[in-house]
Amino acid sequence: MKFLTIANAGVQHLSPYQAGKPIEELERELGISNIIKLASNENPFGFPESAKQGIREALDDLTRYPDANGFYFKQAVAKKFGLGSEQITLGNGSNDLLELIFQTFVSEKDEVIFSQYTFIVAPLAAQARNAKARVIPALDYGHDLNGFLAAVNDKTKLIYIANPNNPTGTFLTHQQIEQFLTQVPSNVLVVLDEAYTEFTAASERVNSFELLQRYPNLVVCRTLSKAYGLAGLRIGYAVSNEEIAGLFNRVRQPFNCNSLALAAGIAVMNDDSFIQKVAENNRQGVELLERFFADKGLAYIPSKGNFVMLDLGQPALPIYEALLRKGVIVRPVAGYGLPNHLRISIGLPEENQRFLTALSEVLGL
Repeated sequence: MKFLTIANAGVQHLSPYQAGKPIEELERELGISNIIKLASNENPFGFPESAKQGIREALDDLTRYPDANGFYFKQAVAKKFGLGSEQITLGNGSNDLLELIFQTFVSEKDEVIFSQYTFIVAPLAAQARNAKARVIPALDYGHDLNGFLAAVNDKTKLIYIANPNNPTGTFLTHQQIEQFLTQVPSNVLVVLDEAYTEFTAASERVNSFELLQRYPNLVVCRTLSKAYGLAGLRIGYAVSNEEIAGLFNRVRQPFNCNSLALAAGIAVMNDDSFIQKVAENNRQGVELLERFFADKGLAYIPSKGNFVMLDLGQPALPIYEALLRKGVIVRPVAGYGLPNHLRISIGLPEENQRFLTALSEVLGL
């Protein structure tokens, strides 16, 4: 029996996620030590002390199920951003939220719109449901909003925008987003994925929660995996109007966020000093890498995330492998259709410098 033939049509053409090997296994295989990982856009400062304290206080209750509604976590988010708790949907990271959104609204009868070089989960979620994907060619590696609008028709159910965009780091301003929303039909959902919003300067950040008040078809997704340093716990949240949030909660699994994730999330939500430290380190790191690339005549995509995309002008895989042998893990992005590019996550200052030294040696700069 070939079970592939009885799987859902959209699933038949998917491939399993190819995870990287643990650092310890790579060190054993390559015979090196002290590998640094600049591949997954993780927080280089690690787990914040506020989260550790929140977890310590929650340890004694692990025999009980998590709070299915995330009552106190939602309260913390709502208080910080001036929202109603009823607008918030819990997610096991923003990946889970995107799956939840597609599961709630998208079927094989529908079309969804997203950009050529956008976060891979959106295309995968569409394909798994056998929905038709309208992939809009990138504009300067980012979102072509006019192209999105031109693609809207009576079958369009959802438009996905990652801002800043992963993996390219491109960014749309508040004015661009709002002008776009004024032109989208009210029955088309616009999903704004802001996983990296904390890395943009406060003066230029999109005020997406304010936009929610005027555009009820908008859904905003955020995660605590990046700036907040909770990637291993998997917790995020979506904000929408109450009706849409109610629909999500018809589908959402009641215990999709575990007790330790909720406790850590509550603790870090007001840890502004940690977020400021992370953002400043990132600003300096992006500036360092982009200045180095410019000085050396290397092409790159200016970034508003916690990573920079480098265009090597040649197949990137051999460069990736050479960097790996020097103990530096970065991210090749051929799977996004960018075989000449590497994505480098921002690390601590000494890690950023080590990458630049290794890159100089590999390229003979």
